[in-house]
Amino acid sequence: MAGFDSGPAIPVWLNEDDLGCIICRGLLNSPVTLPCGHSFCSSCLKNLWDAWREKPRWACPTCRECAPQKPPLRKNTMLQDLADKYSRAVRELEAGRSAAPRPAPDPARRPAQLPAAAQRSIPEVGRELAELVEQLVDITRNLQSQRPLSQSEADNELSNLGMAFSHGVDLSLASPKLVTSNTSEGKTRDVLLALEEIQEKLRENFMRKEAVEKQTREELLETPSTSSCPLPDQNHSVPKKTSRFAQRAISPTFDLRSLSCSLEVSEDHRTVTVSHWPQSYPWSHERFKACQVLCSQAFSSGQQYWEVDTQHCSHWAVGVASWEMSRDQILGRTRDSWCVEWTGTSRLSAWHMAKELVLSSDRPGVVGIWLDLEAKKLAFYAVANQEKFLYECEVSASYPLHPAFWLYGLHPGNSLIINSQETK
Repeated sequence: MAGFDSGPAIPVWLNEDDLGCIICRGLLNSPVTLPCGHSFCSSCLKNLWDAWREKPRWACPTCRECAPQKPPLRKNTMLQDLADKYSRAVRELEAGRSAAPRPAPDPARRPAQLPAAAQRSIPEVGRELAELVEQLVDITRNLQSQRPLSQSEADNELSNLGMAFSHGVDLSLASPKLVTSNTSEGKTRDVLLALEEIQEKLRENFMRKEAVEKQTREELLETPSTSSCPLPDQNHSVPKKTSRFAQRAISPTFDLRSLSCSLEVSEDHRTVTVSHWPQSYPWSHERFKACQVLCSQAFSSGQQYWEVDTQHCSHWAVGVASWEMSRDQILGRTRDSWCVEWTGTSRLSAWHMAKELVLSSDRPGVVGIWLDLEAKKLAFYAVANQEKFLYECEVSASYPLHPAFWLYGLHPGNSLIINSQETK
């Protein structure tokens, strides 16, 4: 059977979370892919579903798409192959490092799921390869300018060059016509042309990668767009910050008892951040397993308003939940939690009882939350120069509600900030 035309290989830079499981925060192991396209470790997904007692149980932990019955979990062999290759590359990088003594890692702060070499970024390794190619180009040019070599001497030089090159870069990057001449001069010329071709491909990939990263940073920090989808209720009256909002504005603080071990909070308890390492908090049945946290303040009556700065978080959800919300569940997927969620794919949605309502494609940089328990209403606003209505829903007033938050756990450094209302 005829195979695929492989052609020249193109280097692709992978981040650690490209092959990561959002549940265990480790490298994918026996990955399975759900119908929505998201992949997880087979054992992680099975254990999570077993812990979910409320229906629908068969929901994707990333996008929360639900299935009426348990979908078949088949191993994604392509993802497993990629994860295996990544692990081998990491081990080779670790083996090739200097033998100089290094301080032993702190086992209490080192994640168990990934090898230590995974802490070295793929772009960093790629730049080292590019430098190696540049050095090999210089060596080849020097060979051209040296005295004429005998055939055996030239073959030895090129053999040594090939051995050095194969330790750094996959020769499949080169043109298929690599070293096609029979003479020593022709071989040297062909090697030089192939190296220059690889060098140009590496430059192109670096430029493409840097452009994508720059665009991502700009999108993360940009202010909300002035254009928007039609409002859910064009006639909805927006409370003014100088009236109702100013009088009811509060600055709640995060409750450490509910804080996930994947999160850490600032000293003032108003900034929560995805940690680079699992935290050694005391075990508690009140602590969330996913990257979630509640605030200490509980509201059972009256009106409250608070604001959350989301500009430094790629995926997030903000809303309210009861203290009795299951610690195995995700915000907005239970009877006693409500939220709006930004998925990072240009989609802002409202969630309650695992049902999604897509609101718009505009990302709010600051979200205002208005909780009116007298009217049993919860409303969300995009806060810029003025408040723009996003969504309103009914909530239960039969139990106290806490401000609630979810952050994407595979992006260490992701953070949400509760704005201080003292100067409002």
